[in-house]
Amino acid sequence: MKVLIVGAGPAGSTAAYYLARSGAEVTVLEKTRFPREKVCGDGLTPRAVREMQLLGLPHEEAEGWRRNKGLRLIAGGRTVEVPWPELSTFPDYGLVRTRLGFDEALARHAAAAGAELLEGHAVTTAITDDAGTVTGVRANLLDEAGRRTGETKDFSADLVLAADGNSTRTAVSRGFQKRDDRPLGVAVRTYFTSPRHEDDWMEGWLELPDASGRPLPGYGWIFGVGDGTSNVGLGILNSSKAFGKLDYKQVLRDWTAAMPPEWGYVPENQVGEIRGAALPMGFNRTPHYSPGLLLLGDAGGMVSPFNGEGISYAMESARYAAELIEAGRPGDYAGHIREQWGSHFTLGRVFAQLIGRPQVMKLALRTGMPVPPLMRFVVRMLANLTDQQEKGFEDRVIALLEKLAPATSNSGPGRTRALER
Repeated sequence: MKVLIVGAGPAGSTAAYYLARSGAEVTVLEKTRFPREKVCGDGLTPRAVREMQLLGLPHEEAEGWRRNKGLRLIAGGRTVEVPWPELSTFPDYGLVRTRLGFDEALARHAAAAGAELLEGHAVTTAITDDAGTVTGVRANLLDEAGRRTGETKDFSADLVLAADGNSTRTAVSRGFQKRDDRPLGVAVRTYFTSPRHEDDWMEGWLELPDASGRPLPGYGWIFGVGDGTSNVGLGILNSSKAFGKLDYKQVLRDWTAAMPPEWGYVPENQVGEIRGAALPMGFNRTPHYSPGLLLLGDAGGMVSPFNGEGISYAMESARYAAELIEAGRPGDYAGHIREQWGSHFTLGRVFAQLIGRPQVMKLALRTGMPVPPLMRFVVRMLANLTDQQEKGFEDRVIALLEKLAPATSNSGPGRTRALER
């Protein structure tokens, strides 16, 4: 079995590791060169940590991995600390690690398992046979500075796995466009030198006001990296009328300017520019399987509409793809992904629409923040942390909600809202 993987992010490197270990001939084409930066909050929930454990990827603090206890939620003048739950299915800790180090560690782990990693290869299009089956890709070759050399190279394979992120040139070349009936988010972040860099909690601010003081559908975060800096950023959903009309970088500047000065989140302590990226949510690019091609992670819009988490789903989608390829059933991939997360993402889409209404958002925060047990349930729901073996009350409630919610589709082409109406 010969497999081409486009992109060496969390999805691509995870798939490469499993497939190479199983004996497949694996080539990973990555347009950049390591180490390289990615726009991200750098926070890993226990769901993502589980995938790292399954990969056997070391994550010791001495190597730059910062452990945390759970989420500290701030809203309405209240602060609630919610420890990660103790479950048989997931570890009871999260991590913070910059993508500068995380992605390279994953890619090198895959290479050590036998995958061939080719950096400076920017895939532009999928190659198909007369029947429309994807049989390979074409890539522009880039120099050490990331500039095109003018050379291209074609690669062939039995299967191509598109793990090239939100822009996914591979899927776009097949005509797979973003769906406008699914949520979309925008995230912006930067780093500050700060005495809070060793915070044991991932901090989430659930109130982000717009210029008129009304809450925006999203949240801000402060994650201590442990290297002298904090990752400070925010994510906004498109379920607000203000989406696309705001200067998100200015929203971040205004938010941090109102923080206590002793935290250090001031312009003179800023490290690097404010950078932004799109968050493709709720299966916003489909189909996830077509003959010869599988979409993994962000390429298939597998970011959670609940909390903007994408790394865990990217790694899980890669593991599922590898397992089904090894079993000779790659055609079952889309159905399996839908079975795993389809109902959860449907609930997430409803959640995204609800918090897009300022009055609903205010009521939810006013009701939930004074009740820590309710916030613990909310965290488990949003982070998709349910115990599959020891079904407690919270697990049963979440399972019931997901059973009642129809699974989001991911096997056909995208539909516009106009067509749905």
